[in-house]
Order: sequence, then C-alpha cells, then structure tokens
Amino acid sequence: MDTIRFGRGLRALRRRRRWRQVDLAAATGFSQSLIARLERGGADRLTVRSLERIAAGVGARVVIRLDFNGEALDRLLDADHADLVERVVAILQQAGWTCAAETTFAIDGERGSVDVLAWHAGTGVLLVVEVKSVVPDLQGMLGTLDRKARLGPAIARQYGWAVTAAGRLLVIAEGRTARRRVEAHSATFDAQLPDRVAVVRRAIAAPDPSRPIRALWFLPASTHPTARHRVAALRTSA
Repeated sequence: MDTIRFGRGLRALRRRRRWRQVDLAAATGFSQSLIARLERGGADRLTVRSLERIAAGVGARVVIRLDFNGEALDRLLDADHADLVERVVAILQQAGWTCAAETTFAIDGERGSVDVLAWHAGTGVLLVVEVKSVVPDLQGMLGTLDRKARLGPAIARQYGWAVTAAGRLLVIAEGRTARRRVEAHSATFDAQLPDRVAVVRRAIAAPDPSRPIRALWFLPASTHPTARHRVAALRTSA
C-alpha cells in the first residue's frame, strides 16, 4: 500500500466535504490525532478494518491488491479456478449430467459466460453453476449468479436442451477466509442460497424438477498436484 497516497487521498476527500479532522474523527469513532497520523502517511499502523471504517466515513472504500511477478498471480488464480471447474464437471458427469463449461452467451443485449451449465436428460433439470476460488464483492457475485440463472434456460437452448426447471449453485473453494466472509453475510446467503451440501448431493444424484436448488457449496481444493487444463467448451457424459 502507498501510505502517503492513501493519506493524501483521505485528506482530499475530507476537505471535499468541508470537514475538519475532528469532524471525520467524530463521524467514524476515532480520535482526531489518529486521523492526522493517517493523513501524514500512517496507514500501515492501522488494521484493514479500521481503514475501511475511516474510508467509509468519506464515502470511499479500501481496495487491497496483491501483486506478484507481473501477471503471474493472475495466472495462478486462473489455474485454481480452472481446477475447481474441472472438479465440478467431473462430479456432475459421474452422476449422469451433461455439462458445458465456460460457455458464453449473448441474449437480448446481455453478454457473459457461465462457468458450468449442466443438464440432466432424465428430468430436464438445468443447473447454472458459478465457481469462485475466492470470495469477491458479495453483491456483485450474487447479482451475477442471479442474472445467469435467469438466462439459463435460454442459454441451454443453444445446446438443444429441453429445460423443465432451473436451479443455481454457487461453488466456493473451501477455506477459513471464505467461510468467514460468507458468515459475515449469513442472512443474505440464507435468503438467496438456502440449500447446503446435503441438499446439493441429493439434487445431483436425483434432481427434482419440482424443487430446483438454490445452493451454496464449499468444495475443498484439490490436494494433489495435477496438470491443469481448460475444460472443453462442451462435454457430454459417457
């Protein structure tokens, strides 16, 4: 973090509101002396939670980005994501589902891609799967899944799949940080994705068109080093 730039930015936003340091301190529950130290470049002495509270006081937010060897970290995260997609596809295929991975769509001006689109021929149930190796912005993540689930039957038609019901599944890589972030918004997740692993497993094994799932599933990361590769655009079960 560039602590000097952080401090200068905070001061500029405070002045934009015509606030004194004491005003920002009162609005955020910190002391005026702490605000002063922060504006002088002392951000490295505060916790991220404290920085977020102070930034929120001037209508800003804190974004922390980890960089490593240019694009090397992005490639590593892509590999983790691809591994999770591979595992989800394998689980569904073993249960008799037909899977399309990383399938793109353009419908009525809406564009995007679905990590895994799965269809069960015996029941006509469609499952729209969003895969996350990390937990990003909450509202953006749930909003994206809702949009893809809404468009799911239309996307499925490009494969000739007759859909009787459509469910949605958010798969997140198992981890303490991920669980902590989800638990911090448990009411939202319980309302939008109330089903959990036991329901997911039953629905994969025996999908029920009368009750398409709305589920969250923490899937443990692979513990075995394997050569990762992109899933083919369309895979059919054997």
